Order: sequence, then structure tokens, then C-alpha cells
Amino acid sequence: MAAALEEDELDNDDYYSLLNVRREATQEELKASYRRLCMLYHPDKHRDPDLKRQAEQLFNLVHQAYEVLSDPQSRAIYDIYGKRGLEVEGWEVVERKRTPAEIREEFERLQREREERRLQQRTNPKGTISVGVDATDLFDRYEEDYEEISGGSLPHIEINKMHISQSIEAPLTTSDTAILSGSLSTHNGNGGGNISLALRRVTSAKGWGEVELGAGDTHGPLFGLKMFRNLTPRCFMTAQCAMQFSSHGVRPGVTTVLARHLDKNTMGYLQWRWGTQSSMNTSIVRDTKTSHFTFAVQLGVPHTFVMMSYQYKFQDDDQTKIKGSVKSGFFGTVVEYGAEAKISRHSVLGATVSVGVPQGVSLKIKLNRASQTYFFPIHLTDQLLPSAVFYATVGPLVFYLAIQRLVIKPYVCAQKEQELEKQRESAASDVAKKKQEAESAVLLMQESVRRIIEAEESRMGLIILNAWYGKFVTDNSRKHERARVIDVTVPLQCLVKDSKLILTEASKCGLPGFYDPCVGEEKSLKVLYQFRGVMHQVVAGDTEALRIPKQSHRIDNDT
Repeated sequence: MAAALEEDELDNDDYYSLLNVRREATQEELKASYRRLCMLYHPDKHRDPDLKRQAEQLFNLVHQAYEVLSDPQSRAIYDIYGKRGLEVEGWEVVERKRTPAEIREEFERLQREREERRLQQRTNPKGTISVGVDATDLFDRYEEDYEEISGGSLPHIEINKMHISQSIEAPLTTSDTAILSGSLSTHNGNGGGNISLALRRVTSAKGWGEVELGAGDTHGPLFGLKMFRNLTPRCFMTAQCAMQFSSHGVRPGVTTVLARHLDKNTMGYLQWRWGTQSSMNTSIVRDTKTSHFTFAVQLGVPHTFVMMSYQYKFQDDDQTKIKGSVKSGFFGTVVEYGAEAKISRHSVLGATVSVGVPQGVSLKIKLNRASQTYFFPIHLTDQLLPSAVFYATVGPLVFYLAIQRLVIKPYVCAQKEQELEKQRESAASDVAKKKQEAESAVLLMQESVRRIIEAEESRMGLIILNAWYGKFVTDNSRKHERARVIDVTVPLQCLVKDSKLILTEASKCGLPGFYDPCVGEEKSLKVLYQFRGVMHQVVAGDTEALRIPKQSHRIDNDT
């Protein structure tokens, strides 16, 4: 689906970029651009048979783009679904008299029907594997005991608990979903498991309800109900009740949560729980682009506590986050700090150090891989030992940096290169066709460019001296890479009108005389031009709008 959307985005930009108009262009703007390109590519202006044939192809392409964008119905379809949306299949039921808004509604209806058919084949698997490690022997050793045991010089590390859970969602209809989940747990040689089936129905745009049935060898049969409801645009509520049947009788439980948007980035929660562990909890959560803050207070039996946590989000490619929290209550006090970072497209690795009284020191390592979570809590010591805190902090950091440099980065770079190579191979024929069209367009532009340059020189106007488009290598650490650029001096000069050049916010590879010299990579446009006898230079991104001349582009100003 993502690939299809990407293709649609490329299709949507083609016609607008070819005519060099905004996506919001008026009929007058479209007509002006179309007339100019028609004058440039009209076959009757060329006597050479080869040039005449090339001009016909480009003229037809420009005419096709104008026909689509000048017709409101065709333009509405094209804006939503790209070139493929203009095909007859799937749109033969759409009346040509419909307005663009009605066409958009029709498209959304057809899309919903396709989604309904796909629901039958779609699941959403989620899983968690947790492996608890007891490594207290690393720091809490009794040397006198090991002296009596042969081979006792090595610390004893063991796995003392394990938990595995898995769930899948099976959409039955657009409003009904079945959720099947199960789990297995073991702790110090004793274990058990359970399985549950939940049926969820979306009752309206404001809420849904869920019924759950479960069974297991540790807690017995379970029957539960859950409801979600939007009370107002800024407030919602969830309510859950459950009946747990066991040899000790029936254990009922009720949980309700009331939440409200306090502002754009802040949520307030009130929770009440009644049952085996009754409690009342209130919390405030503020989530922004750069930070996440939580403050919570709970009164309950047996857990009463105050908790505060803060997370800072770095705006880097690895989406690095550092976090810290303090939690204090009847059970003692726990301080946690850690970090997480994205190590690949679908994987996030995190580590947290937990220091508490009387809990001791623990290291928690978590790996999220797509919808699967792998969790490794390692208990290091029951005491507050500075050495345990030091190794729990420094050890994972050194290990991560080493793995990142020696394994992850080389692997990710290799994967990116493979993907780029696949894109180049799949797009090779299309690029060759676009290149041929661009070269033909440049030949057809020669006479027009000569006249434009003469006119601009006579009034000391805008002259494009050199223009290059593609991937430039300016970083010294990447000198081994080869720059992949094409000369677009002629196409840009051809777009100059009244000593002005205006490029819209669209990929420049769709402009007349342009093509993509490096598929899948970042591109930019570098222009060296002369205006009123003064040298100017500018570098613009591929989808960045550009207007020249500008005073800020003067070379003498930069030096």
C-alpha cells in the first residue's frame, strides 16, 4: 500500500511539474503555461524530421497534462489517485456531471469497499517475550562459600522467570473485530498459562464495546466487558468490569478511566479501580515534539505512590530519547534512567537502569521489532552498590556504541544501498525514456533559448550561465562518492520570462528538459546566473520553490 501511495505522489506531481504550475493553479495560470509550451514544442515549427517527431511526442504530453488539469472532474480524480485514477476501470460508474467534491466522495466509497475486501485477509499480530535474569551473584558473592566448591570462581547467572504472550486481530467486518490472545509464564520452576477471546464492535464514531472470555490454569475462567465512549470532543471515558472464577470463589473487579484534553499537548486522567487491588489514581501527561512528561499520584491498597517521569526526544535520524523517573510509595523508592534509539527501520533498542530501596539495582533491556517486543530484566543486586550502578550504566552504553559502529551502521548502509540499487533497476527503463524526452526537449529549445538570451542581454536581464541538477557531494567524508548531476542550463533559460524565473514546489525532475539522474536519492538544483551584469548563485532543494533573481544570491554579498 505504501509503495502504491508513493507512486501516486509521483504521478500527482508529474503534470504540475511539467507545466511548472502550483497545485492550486487557476485556469488562467494553466492556460498561460500551456500556450508557452505549445509555442515551444509545436511540430510545425520544426522542419527536420527527427526534431518534428520529437516535438510531436512532447507536444502531445503537454496537451495531455493540460487536458487533465483544465477539466475539474479529471483534475479532482488526478489529485486524489494520480494517473491510474484516470483509467476507465473503476470510474465508469462516475457521472461526468459530478462536482469535484462528489468525485472525491465516490473515490472514498470505492476505497472503503476495497478495504472491506482486504479485511478478511489482514491480521495485526502482537507479541511479547520477557526473560528475567538473576545476576546477583556478580555483586553479592560470598567468597567463603565458593572456596569450598570446585569451579566456584565463576559467578552463577540463571534465568529465573519467563513470560511469552501473543495476540492476533481478525477483522470480521468494518465494525467488528475478534482478538485472540494467549500467554505462558514460568517463575522459579512454577508456571501456567491462559487464553482469551475478545469481540469488539465499533458502535458509532464516538465509541465501541468489547466482550472478553478467558480461561487459564492459574486464575480460572474469566468474563469481562469493556466500553469506550467520547463524551465531548475533548473528553472520553473507558469502563471495564470483570468476573474471575476460581476455587476461592468469584473475584469481581471494576475499572473506570475519565480523560480530558487540558490543552493541545496535555491530557489529564482520573482512574478508579475496585477489586482485589482497589485504588484511585490521577495523572497528567504532556507530550510534545521534543519531550514527554508524566506526573501521577495513586492512593490504594496495597500500592500508594507518587511518580514523576520526563523524557527528552532528540530530533535526529535515530529518534534518540533519554528518560528519567522517580517513584516513591509504601513499597520504597525507585529511581530509573535510560535511553532508547532507532537502530533500523523497524527496530528500537532501549536500556533502563533501576535503582531502588529495597529493590536494589536492575538493568532492563528492551528491543521493539515491528509489533514484537523482547524484554530482558536483569537483576544485578539487592543492595545499593555503586559498582553495580556504574557497570549497569556504562556497560550497555559501551556495548551499544561498539555494536552501532561495527554492526548496525554497516548493515543499514548496505541495506540502503541494496534498496537504492533495486529502485534504479526497476526505474531504469522509465529513466531512459525520460532522459530521451529531456534530450529531445533541449534540442527543441535551442532556437527559443537563443532568442530569450538575445532579449535578456539587450536589457541586461537574467542570463543562466550554468545550472546543474542532481546529487552533489560536498562533505569531505563522502569524497569517495560520485556526484550524479545533469546540465539543465538550457531548460532553465527557456523558463525565463521578463527577466524572472519562477519554479513551484514540486520535484524538478518533471520540468521540461529535466529527468532524475539519481533515483531514490536527495537532489538539489545549483544555478549560476547573471543579472544586471552581476554574478549570482543559488542552491535549492528538489521540492523547494525558487524565485530568481534575488539580492541574497549575489556572490559579492557572500564573500
